[in-house]
Amino acid sequence: MPPIIHCVRHAQGEHNLCVANHVIPDPLLTDLGNEQCRKLRDSFPRHTQVDLVTASPLRRTIYTALQSFEPVFQSHPDMKLIALPDAQETSDVACDTGSDPEVLRKEMEEKNVPIDLGLVHDGWNNKQGKYAPTHKAIKERARAARRWLKARPEKEIVIVTHGGFLHYFTEDWEDSSQYQGTGWVNTEYRTYEFTKEVHTDDLEGYELDGDNASLVETIESRERRGKSGPMPDREQQKTLYKKGTQGWDDQGLQLSIAEREAAKVPEGTEVDGVRV
Repeated sequence: MPPIIHCVRHAQGEHNLCVANHVIPDPLLTDLGNEQCRKLRDSFPRHTQVDLVTASPLRRTIYTALQSFEPVFQSHPDMKLIALPDAQETSDVACDTGSDPEVLRKEMEEKNVPIDLGLVHDGWNNKQGKYAPTHKAIKERARAARRWLKARPEKEIVIVTHGGFLHYFTEDWEDSSQYQGTGWVNTEYRTYEFTKEVHTDDLEGYELDGDNASLVETIESRERRGKSGPMPDREQQKTLYKKGTQGWDDQGLQLSIAEREAAKVPEGTEVDGVRV
């Protein structure tokens, strides 16, 4: 049986405080962000069932994973957090660009962090090729991340990643423009299962070279966040995808710096004092 996947958006980072902070490279969590991690740690009900924790290699996702799922690491002393470059955030702005591997490795060693950086290679943070800020590249690496997780032997896996990337990863575009560039709040978690159906095209209708490794949110997860009924089906998601990406453009959140500057869209509003 493929594993159950708990998807988590990182806690509040320094870049979430204001648009000016988007120039901060690979920002850390704020004090509120650390508190959000503690709250998720205390409220998440399935620490004892989780047997693998993964995260985007950006610092805010790494530290969210380590703090929020501390009980998992405590009960599995030999477990290491696996950093997945394919799960990095979508844009090429500084706050969404990760640290160089040697810099990240040095910080993790100095802090004695239980992390496996084996997949974090030179060039993972150059925002080119498979990591380019384009819909095509992001869709492809989101699919690669799903397929990697689907093939894992573990039964229950956590992935801590980013608000924008989560829509590509889950292929759930419902409410994707509810906040600035995402429908997820900080440290929100949702639970997904891999579908029995094998889809061989993406949400834009392009043919794939095999299984898409599609996910569907569980009913319990949807009810937990106030939704009734099942997740919109794949045909509905194709329409929601177009609306969602256009909604981001309308918010001035084009994927690349060049596109954002060319669009010159006024800044969006903050939500509860926090730009999310």
